Amino acid sequence: MGTMDFKTDPSAVTINLLLIVRPEEAASKEKGQREGHKGGGRGAGLEDDGNGNSRSQPPQRRDLNGWRVSGQPWEQTKPKTKPITSGSDKGTQVTVEIHSEDTPLKPIRILSLEKGSQRLPGLRGHNNKGFQGTEAPRPPGAKDLHAYPWDKSSLKSMPVDLQQFKKLDDYALKVNVKSSVEDLVKALLKQARTELEKVRAIWMWICHHIEYDVVGYHNKSQLSSKAEDVLQMGKSICEGYAELFEQMCSIAGVQCKKLSGHAKGYGYKIGQTFTGNSDHAWNAVYIEGRWHLLDITWGSGSVDDSFTKFTHRYNEFYFLTHPALFINNHFPDNSNWQLLKPTLTLKEFENNMLHSSNFYTLGLLASHPETPIIQTVNGKASVSVDCRSGTLFTFKLKGTDEHGLMTLKKHGMKLDIYPQETGRHKLEIFAKPSKAEASDGVYSCVLEYVVECESVDEAARFPKDLHQPVGPSWFSERQGFLRPSHREPTIHTNDGRCSLTFTLGKDISVLSSLHADGSGLAEDMGRRHIMQIRRGNQIELKVHLPHAGNFVLKIYSKKRSDPGNYDYIFNYLITCLNTEVKWPAFPQSYSKWMEDYEILEPLSGLLPANRNVQFKLKMHSIAKVLVQAENTYPLTHNRGCWEGTCNTSGCREVFVMVHENANHSFYSHVLKYEVETQ
Repeated sequence: MGTMDFKTDPSAVTINLLLIVRPEEAASKEKGQREGHKGGGRGAGLEDDGNGNSRSQPPQRRDLNGWRVSGQPWEQTKPKTKPITSGSDKGTQVTVEIHSEDTPLKPIRILSLEKGSQRLPGLRGHNNKGFQGTEAPRPPGAKDLHAYPWDKSSLKSMPVDLQQFKKLDDYALKVNVKSSVEDLVKALLKQARTELEKVRAIWMWICHHIEYDVVGYHNKSQLSSKAEDVLQMGKSICEGYAELFEQMCSIAGVQCKKLSGHAKGYGYKIGQTFTGNSDHAWNAVYIEGRWHLLDITWGSGSVDDSFTKFTHRYNEFYFLTHPALFINNHFPDNSNWQLLKPTLTLKEFENNMLHSSNFYTLGLLASHPETPIIQTVNGKASVSVDCRSGTLFTFKLKGTDEHGLMTLKKHGMKLDIYPQETGRHKLEIFAKPSKAEASDGVYSCVLEYVVECESVDEAARFPKDLHQPVGPSWFSERQGFLRPSHREPTIHTNDGRCSLTFTLGKDISVLSSLHADGSGLAEDMGRRHIMQIRRGNQIELKVHLPHAGNFVLKIYSKKRSDPGNYDYIFNYLITCLNTEVKWPAFPQSYSKWMEDYEILEPLSGLLPANRNVQFKLKMHSIAKVLVQAENTYPLTHNRGCWEGTCNTSGCREVFVMVHENANHSFYSHVLKYEVETQ
């Protein structure tokens, strides 16, 4: 069987060929052809062109991964040849049409019906161990195509209920048959009835029983990608995976096609171009009247950075992947197998943003910008990610998260980065499910950018204590910090003072602290530059900065009923450029100072020397209040406040003491002030 392309003058010509064959041979051949169409295999030296035709195979060449690359793409439409019909006992007549020059060229089959030619070698029919073969794969048509870009509806190209697959998946994983590919398929199909179930069982078995041959990848001369060899060895490279899957589907009666092309896999660098031979193989499979894509190599696991160790790590994403997502990192040699409308050019593929499978399996929808290489403007670049529900994010710029501000949004995140060196920098974005809070769960890399920085914004140097993400979010709300007065991550103050308020959830106790680089601000003093005031379910944080600069306000919480430690919740960046700012700390408070007590005056923890100082404190459930300086001064209770005056002469410290019960004789210290030296 061969292929001949005819090209002639304008008028169509019909040639009648008379082949002398005995009737039983013609009938036998006709039956063989019908079964051959169902088999979808290949004869020696022949290559299926995707249309049910076969053509002479060009000399094989091997690509970068050591698998064969077709010399030319298959045709897109079926050639209009007339069917072979059985004739009298004198033979069979074959009609061949030769069309005019302006008719698109189609390969035309000339079938030689020689004695004893029952069917094409390699095709599987009814008499092959009870399996029905497949028809020769048809090329993709209009009904196979999906819209591009992705409509954000589904990760799969057809409805798939993974829960319904659980029993089948468990069964497929336990099948332990390696005597032959046919016997393996026979065992798997005991629990698979529909086309989808057959494909699923085969997919699951290969993903969990065949490992990537990292040694063979480096020494392809010793490598065989034949299905039987892959099964016996239990390992292969991408072509072997695709070859085994294709043959198993064929035995199971499911049309399948091995595809080749370029992939953004191991070794891919952002911005690289693809030239020369293809470097990867995957499959298309025909289920329920439509073509679907899958990559069984990438579904089985991953290799380490040195490409010396393979780890089985099942990846559901690459099973019947939506073509608009599959094109993210798979570019087939024949653009028809993108299964997209419109198709992408190789240049578009090279320039498009690369999302990892984790990006989509975590429920992320889109990223901005959509190009992998971004430039800073005045030392700043911005990135954002959209997602359906709350997801936790972090990032690394050149391996650190110091030079950026990431904020969590209800449906994604926003990141502003400020590289502190010019040049090209790698930016990685990580994410994990919101349910995997605190130390639970692992962040997965979902995006990579290259940031080109021409100038540095030196003012955007953030304190090392700044923790990403910054500012309030759905996460802090979930921890009980509702209706924040400041929703942005950065608070700018000119006079060095600011005040933040929140509505708190039930049974929440709050702790906060202030941090800065190189200011000598010890942790205890950092807490004293914040005054916490609780009013019912409202809390106010008054902040007085010790000097100009960038500060981190960290907020912690715990349940009041919980005797344990406080948990970090979120933080703000507070900036002040006014170099004249120099606020003293608030007075030191002791354990008897309740969180719903409030200092109205004096707010400064440093009192002037030799002066009368007015005190006004809001405290409840107290019998008596004294201010102890050189002398002791009682405060009087007036409309919920304790008021009075104290003279600071002759002392270095001033204490506020309370008498909780009139029947008790002892006092408790609640506040401590310092007095300026003369």
